[in-house]
Amino acid sequence: MDRGIADSSKDHIPGWGYDADPENDPTYPMKHRNGADYERLNYEKPEQQPLTVEVLHSIERPNVTRVFGTSTPPTGLSGKIRRLAFKKSESTYAHWFPLVVADRVNVIEGIIDDIKQGHFPNLIAERGWKAEWKFNRKGVIEKAVVTVAVVTVAVWLLGGKKKKRHSTD
Repeated sequence: MDRGIADSSKDHIPGWGYDADPENDPTYPMKHRNGADYERLNYEKPEQQPLTVEVLHSIERPNVTRVFGTSTPPTGLSGKIRRLAFKKSESTYAHWFPLVVADRVNVIEGIIDDIKQGHFPNLIAERGWKAEWKFNRKGVIEKAVVTVAVVTVAVWLLGGKKKKRHSTD
């Protein structure tokens, strides 16, 4: 039975998106069929978007999707972290945790880039701290106390006191 599988490179992946087996439908028996439900399986695939920038994709996928975003290709330290993450399976923390870290690093890179271009970001307005202070003052104070405590403990643990060496001459 032909279900509109135009690209045979994904045949080895059971249940891959548009060529999924209609008999293995998780909405059965709840969904009320109207007869046109399986027409979606016989559609013409869109043309492959040209690769003009580096696009990271899952190692579980043999190639990039037909359409993808190109507005922010991986760059800098965050890009290196993302490249490392995409060398791991999507089913592991070794894939997802570095992507979360890369997002945080990218925020810092963006602030540094803004400053390099002569624009000093107004972090209080952009992060919503003014509204937070107005409507959730107790929460702001709690976050500040926790942040100061965590930073103090981290500095204390990482800095530590240097032990004096006793010379035994």
